[in-house]
Amino acid sequence: MTQLIDQDLLQNQNAIHETGVNSDYQALGEKLDRAGINIADILEQAKDFTIAVPSWGVGTGGTRFARFPGKGEPRNIFEKLDDCSVIQQLSQATPAVSLHIPWDKPKDPNELRQYAEQYGLHFDAMNSNTFQDQVGQEASYKFGSLTHTSKAIREQAIAHNIEVVELGEKLGSKALTVWVGDGSNFPGQQHFKNSFSHYIDSIKEVYASLPDDWNMLLEHKIFEPAFYSTVIQDWGSSYLAAKETGERCLSLVDLGHHAPNVNIEMIVSRLAQFGKLGGFHFNDSKYGDDDLDSGSINPYQLFLIFNELTDIRAQDSSYSPFYMLDQSHNVTDPIESLMYSAAEVQRAFIKSLLVNRSALTEYQEANDPMMAQSSLKQAYNLDVEPILQIARLQTGGAIDPVSCYRASNYRATVAKARPADPNNTGSGII
Repeated sequence: MTQLIDQDLLQNQNAIHETGVNSDYQALGEKLDRAGINIADILEQAKDFTIAVPSWGVGTGGTRFARFPGKGEPRNIFEKLDDCSVIQQLSQATPAVSLHIPWDKPKDPNELRQYAEQYGLHFDAMNSNTFQDQVGQEASYKFGSLTHTSKAIREQAIAHNIEVVELGEKLGSKALTVWVGDGSNFPGQQHFKNSFSHYIDSIKEVYASLPDDWNMLLEHKIFEPAFYSTVIQDWGSSYLAAKETGERCLSLVDLGHHAPNVNIEMIVSRLAQFGKLGGFHFNDSKYGDDDLDSGSINPYQLFLIFNELTDIRAQDSSYSPFYMLDQSHNVTDPIESLMYSAAEVQRAFIKSLLVNRSALTEYQEANDPMMAQSSLKQAYNLDVEPILQIARLQTGGAIDPVSCYRASNYRATVAKARPADPNNTGSGII
């Protein structure tokens, strides 16, 4: 398997930390043992945990005001896969890549699939794009796509989604994620009922094209680019559309696509309860943004979401939603941010496994709020870094991915072959 970070360098970097990490892991194991938890069992689940990285996420993002090209950023899908392979090599938690079409549309799908396989990568959910006009596109999406008043424009958007599914089949993907920016900026601009009906009718046509082993994930967003109304603005609209469409049409929860202070963990529970929780886009949010690094703002919320997911899996071990990072990196090295974020999501997952569920249930049934929340905080406050470090060490990754990455000088090396060009970037629009 091809590896872009020198293995000798990786092993030398690990040797610097290995003695201390083993000691920390042993101490944590003794502490967990007193609570009746076998650290080896937790370690195996940490090693099995994976999350997909977004192809567009390895490029430099931007805002509606400006975009500043990053040093050595990838200019095409093959260079994106190079960067994704580095993330996987060092983190050992990101073996899947989620593509955005037409940003990542290859001339030869087989060539792209083979290129990914040399790195041990495969393709996660495919993402369609009808929220912007593409070169050579016949009709504009300025006033909507799947919900447009024009049947011809809706059919154009439907055809694009079907094309993405057909491409995904050739690449080995098993899901299509649909997000539209359709909505309105002024009262009266759009007929609420008609636009939602158009959306459902359009989605049904796309759904009918899915292979039998595929899922469709409907992503909602409260606002932007439409600022007065958004057609699929919350989990309720996503759920209704998914329910109307079919069994394998599910809701996707992006952590940044909610109004401030919304209880996202409860949304997770509700969608799962009725069989419509299909997957996640992990990121973080502070104000009106939705693409900050996962765990950088509200790591406790991330933990509470995984607390619900672990509870769901305890009742149905076969439940396996799609996990993907969806972030915009404007001021950091995207590779570093994605490694950091993957570890933060993995950390939240591991902490959720440490919750004493039988005790929590007893506290809930006894209406004891103090002890119920205390049982969650006990797991959340525990430092599980040694588990993550040992998991990476045993699977061939880096104990400290960011430090190892910086020591490799990978960014400086690729920058020589990828000169910064604001007119030639593979990052797309975030």
